[in-house]
Amino acid sequence: MGEILFLAHRHPFPPNRGDKIRGYHILRHLARRHRVHLIAFADDRRDLDQARGPDDVAASAQIFWRGKPRWRAAAEALALGRPVSLTAFHQHAVARAVRSLLADRPIELIYVFSGQMAQYLPPTPAPRVIMDFVDMDSAKFDAYGAGHGAQAAMMRREGRLLFAFERDVAGRAEASLFVSEAEAALFRARAGVGHVHAVENGIDTDFFDPAATFPTVDGQGPLVVFTGQMDYRPNIEAVSWFARDVMPLLRHRHPDLRFAIVGRAPTEAVRALEQLPGVVVTGEVADVRGWLAAAQVAVAPLKLARGVQNKVLEAMAMARPVVASPAAAEGIDHNGALRVAASPAETSAAIGALLDNPGEAAALGSAARARVIARYGWDARLAPLDALIDAPRPQQRHAA
Repeated sequence: MGEILFLAHRHPFPPNRGDKIRGYHILRHLARRHRVHLIAFADDRRDLDQARGPDDVAASAQIFWRGKPRWRAAAEALALGRPVSLTAFHQHAVARAVRSLLADRPIELIYVFSGQMAQYLPPTPAPRVIMDFVDMDSAKFDAYGAGHGAQAAMMRREGRLLFAFERDVAGRAEASLFVSEAEAALFRARAGVGHVHAVENGIDTDFFDPAATFPTVDGQGPLVVFTGQMDYRPNIEAVSWFARDVMPLLRHRHPDLRFAIVGRAPTEAVRALEQLPGVVVTGEVADVRGWLAAAQVAVAPLKLARGVQNKVLEAMAMARPVVASPAAAEGIDHNGALRVAASPAETSAAIGALLDNPGEAAALGSAARARVIARYGWDARLAPLDALIDAPRPQQRHAA
């Protein structure tokens, strides 16, 4: 096997959010057996200084700043008839870097991490291509497009154009990967293509361990915690719903209950939730483990969720009882080690029962950690990649 080009829509170092965590572990896994060259975008200035990551995991790295304003990406997309998701990540400098690396290095495999980066594949790729879509992004935009108005119409346009792109890329790739079997099955059914596989996320259970050493958070009464990137629409919608519709029900019985929203880049809408009784917005924290360890319950009340939610795996690994929405729980093989609730009444009842019965909560948390250890180690989750990479190269299914 020759060298690998790893294309990523977000620089995987440091691995401090969901997509970067998956990218980081896959890159490390590939680099154990292959010489891997990284070309990626950064949308945090601090990430530009990370170079090739700890211990120079990548043989080489070229990181490009993604500073295109959203309005410009939308204007380009409308003018060109392309999805905004692609124009937002289009840069001529990145295209030149890809062409140069393919010309200079013996690249035999291109690993594309996230659909936005597939636009940089050569027109008729000589290297093999593995396309890691992670989630079916077009389905997310379809869900956003429900309803009326100009914004909903734009979301439906995005979903339609992006799906056509996803299906075309899958037709060119040797294998298309998704983060859960549910996502893979959805794509198979809609796209009608083969060679679609699930490669699930894992969790570092040595790091996310309640017995590990990490900064503690002082408790001030019972605490419910949500962790995540807080400028991401599904997370914003989830915490807004929980703070406005669930917390009043919970505080009726537990008046000192706090709800901590833990994560970087909270929007003004998220910050405004601090005006509600019991709601705390931390912004970025150096280590989420302290907040998880302090929580009586971790929640993931997402209405729109694709694939495996890292926030749920992290809380389970920290032996926290988790109450998740059906969408957030769908991609996780939890075997009953978390509670699933949908409506405000169901969610408040599930959380209230755990707050009222610490023994039941502790037992659920212990079962959650045991399940994650047994099912979600990174080495086991990424082992299918080796079989895909080592497989004999199939005949190209059709021209680009």
